[in-house]
Amino acid sequence: MTDFTVRRARTGDIPAIEMLIAPLVESRVLLGKDRVVFYEAVQEFRVAQSDDGELIGCGALHVMWEDLGEVRTLAVAGSRRGHGVGRAILDRLEADAVELGLTRLFCLTFETGFFGNRGYREIGESIVSPDVYAELVRSPDEGVAEFLDLARVKPNTLGNSRMLKALA
Repeated sequence: MTDFTVRRARTGDIPAIEMLIAPLVESRVLLGKDRVVFYEAVQEFRVAQSDDGELIGCGALHVMWEDLGEVRTLAVAGSRRGHGVGRAILDRLEADAVELGLTRLFCLTFETGFFGNRGYREIGESIVSPDVYAELVRSPDEGVAEFLDLARVKPNTLGNSRMLKALA
């Protein structure tokens, strides 16, 4: 039995999402973003909320291409790690991806064990065709730059693993 629910994020959740990820940004596990970026992407986020109303986790699904999405900003409050919160959020994001018609999910992470236990595999080479790469490189989105392994994001991504999962 869980003592939390996973739901679509609301604009009013943005300050709590920022507070939740702040320690991970400070330790360079997650990239920091301006508040406006969170508001612009609020529809991509799912949050875990405890039965007493506290926001205890978050994660986002960003569509990158016709068949490809990225799991972003997956974070769980320190006191709630290891209690199924991250797994529940990831399950919801994967269900959303399938509903959208995506067949592959990418993540850039230090948490290789967590994602590996859920079917993600480390990748090294590009996973898109050259013509798709040429389209994606036009995106101003930092997450897409990370996915493409562009030099301009290297200081933020050193040590991360690129992982991919094929969805059923």
